[in-house]
Amino acid sequence: MENNICIALIISSLAGLSTLVGGLVVFAKFKDKEGFISFALSFSLSVMISISIFDLIPESAKTLVEAYGVSWTIILGISVFICGKLLVNVVNTKVEKYKKSNNLYRVGLLSMIALMIHNFPEGIATFMTAYSDLSMGISLGIAIMLHNIPEGISISVPIYYASGSKSRGLLYSFLSGLAEPLGAFMTFILFKRFINNVTISIVLILVAGIMITLAIDEMLPEANKYNKKQQNVIGLIMGVILVLINVLLF
Repeated sequence: MENNICIALIISSLAGLSTLVGGLVVFAKFKDKEGFISFALSFSLSVMISISIFDLIPESAKTLVEAYGVSWTIILGISVFICGKLLVNVVNTKVEKYKKSNNLYRVGLLSMIALMIHNFPEGIATFMTAYSDLSMGISLGIAIMLHNIPEGISISVPIYYASGSKSRGLLYSFLSGLAEPLGAFMTFILFKRFINNVTISIVLILVAGIMITLAIDEMLPEANKYNKKQQNVIGLIMGVILVLINVLLF
């Protein structure tokens, strides 16, 4: 049993901390800084929306329909989704008090908070799956690792270009990824009796509401601000393609 716990923790740790791989992009040099920021934001918001639409919402809805039926799933899903949207508005209001003059920094900080909340149930799912079925846990871990890399980009790039600190951009992407293994392990120890597919599905719909709101209300206006339409379109298309490949393969 202890061996299973260690292996499950290692898999969820590798999956979560792959955000660092995306965070390393701050060490690359780009001639057109504004073009790269615009591309990175468009790519990131595309990934967030696509993950929500093609992965989190359908998978969660399927679980909830089996548990509660279609009508209650719709009511519950919409209610939880709206809670996610309202949560972004509340957090945004708090963040603005400290960083009113820097929209890019706010976007990076909000991305980190949203993705930390996102990584928490992901970590639970990875840990529990790997604990009960190692081969399935490895497959899920690889899938999460692949889509955590662009999430790291969505945090580190705005933080770096807003603050001028590469280490801060990397640190924030690291903290987001750290939520996955630590949250999973703590939750498993303290609340393992209460964790099931239904509770994880509800949290993931909340996350979808958070990410879609963040992408549309915060990241899209910031990406458009630089008037780099070509980079915006390329980023949007690449984000959708990456998520679809990930969903189809895993």
